[in-house]
Amino acid sequence: MKKEIILFLSALLAYPTVSVLGNEPSTPARNTYAPIVTETPARAAGQTDMLEFAAAPLDTVRVGFIGLGMRGPDAVERFTHIPGTKIVALCDLEPSRVDSAQMILRRAGLPDAAAYSGSPEAWKQLCDRPDIDLVYVVTDWRTHAPMGVYAMEHGKHVAIEVPAAMNLDEIWQLIDTSERTRRHCMQLENCVYDFFEMNTLNMAQQGLFGEVLHVEGSYIHDLKEFWPYYHNDWRMKYNIGHRGDVYPTHGVGPACQLLDMHRGDRMTTLVSMDTKAVNGPDYLEATTGERPDTFLNGDHTMTMIRTANGKTLHIQHDVLTPRPYSRMYQLTGTKGFANKYPVQGYSFEPEQIAGGDNVPDHENLSAHKFVSASQKKALEKKYTHPIIREVGDRARKVGGHGGMDYIMDYRLVYCLRNGLPLDMDVYDLAEWCSLIPLSEISIKNGSAPVEVPDFTRGAWNRVKGYRHAMADPARDVMK
Repeated sequence: MKKEIILFLSALLAYPTVSVLGNEPSTPARNTYAPIVTETPARAAGQTDMLEFAAAPLDTVRVGFIGLGMRGPDAVERFTHIPGTKIVALCDLEPSRVDSAQMILRRAGLPDAAAYSGSPEAWKQLCDRPDIDLVYVVTDWRTHAPMGVYAMEHGKHVAIEVPAAMNLDEIWQLIDTSERTRRHCMQLENCVYDFFEMNTLNMAQQGLFGEVLHVEGSYIHDLKEFWPYYHNDWRMKYNIGHRGDVYPTHGVGPACQLLDMHRGDRMTTLVSMDTKAVNGPDYLEATTGERPDTFLNGDHTMTMIRTANGKTLHIQHDVLTPRPYSRMYQLTGTKGFANKYPVQGYSFEPEQIAGGDNVPDHENLSAHKFVSASQKKALEKKYTHPIIREVGDRARKVGGHGGMDYIMDYRLVYCLRNGLPLDMDVYDLAEWCSLIPLSEISIKNGSAPVEVPDFTRGAWNRVKGYRHAMADPARDVMK
């Protein structure tokens, strides 16, 4: 309580007022609340950032998989379709899951991989192997960051399922380890590779929407049918014990790419609030017969974020109400608008609807609407993202959430084999995961503003604009 009182008094002292009439102060000035600040550790001597980092090209990407439960087997299957890869090792706590993954390799005509299981520490033996270049982590949230740190410490690049880190300590550990070891640390965020998102990103980069001012994203997915499948109920337990947006990356990732985060802009401040918890406790009571004494996470969480360049983001999380699935994905620009959920569409500056001498009819509420289906199709054909043109058909055949999972893995291998910067770096991981602890801090302090750390520690404006690295076609080893 003492800490909250000090924060409140500090905000009041930092909040000058101005007078509407120019006499005595009376109304609040803008941008005067002092946000809550978290510690940014100093970069170690001799350590440099990983912006646009490219490792030496790999002729073959030798990979080891840790975690073969819900998502791991599909990842193994996808890698059997990616040229220039070798599946060296498989690891899971349950031996039966390793055996099932071996069957995937056999069906693909590939040799069995080295098997590790039966011990909570078995994954370390996989990371210790000298014949692995990439460790692919598909375990539960609580183990992601420790496994990523250990893998990099043992000379491996690492790709970690979302969210890759659950608190600020883990985020800074991943950043510092990546910078010190000069190893890639990528978060496996598949939604940035969905077809609508990639084509819209290409349109935005070509200037169709003018200046992008506001973006929205979410993870709204009723998980009632899925809760029983999480080993030892780890995901529900996390929601019981934490408030805030605990799973933000599917929504915030595509939004951040539209706004060039740490490539000319950066998040500066966020504010979060949530509803009370209703459906979570009700679900547990209905399925277990016992109602928990506490259930911290609200049914619906909202986070608003401001950037250094005056842009805004709106991110939502809801896995407990019966709302239809949505990642929102909305873009508002000075010249146009894009929307994915619940209806895909694009709109641009409205046509003038004649109400006399070419005067707009302000009562025609449908004047500003999506372009026609044929116009949308023509736009998508013209502005199909180059990566979609390259591997889109193959991705649809291989699958993985409609193909975006395959594109994610293909691009990871593409960049490693061609010696290029990855599509997502450790600072993307940090920024997107930071909503987890920062939204909780905001909510626990009465929805107070919270400063978003500069995870690049001063380098956020050095790169101008987000772009995918592409190899010279004549030298592309994936051809």
